[in-house]
Amino acid sequence: MLQDPEVMYAYEHDFSDADVRSWLENNLRRYRELGFGLWGIYLKENDQFIGNAGITYQEVENETVLELGYLLKKIYWHKGYAREITAAIVQYAQDKLHAPEIHATIKTTNAASIRVAENNQMERTKAYIKFYYGIEMPHYLYTRKL
Repeated sequence: MLQDPEVMYAYEHDFSDADVRSWLENNLRRYRELGFGLWGIYLKENDQFIGNAGITYQEVENETVLELGYLLKKIYWHKGYAREITAAIVQYAQDKLHAPEIHATIKTTNAASIRVAENNQMERTKAYIKFYYGIEMPHYLYTRKL
């Protein structure tokens, strides 16, 4: 999934094998240090892995924010899974982490993720430029008070 250019279009960079290893190590480190990170998403009916989602800290213009994020294999796009898992993440951030707010950083051209954020009662609070692998990418910050 991390090496599928269509899935990774919002990053404008699909991952090498080394990038995938680093991503996994970073996620395991988050669990050791923070007690949370990204979860695997599996279908209830057959335990099929369809993506990942969860909570991480992200830097947005020199501010660290608690962010929900997700990636789904392309064959599972537009089926309601993103909406379902992000609603559960918002609930987790509120009930388990007692977070005052949660955020989503979304590339300005990612209409599907913008709809998911808005369906979770998140509001656009900022437009900014994110630098990823040396590429300037216009992003929105969506926020929901909890």
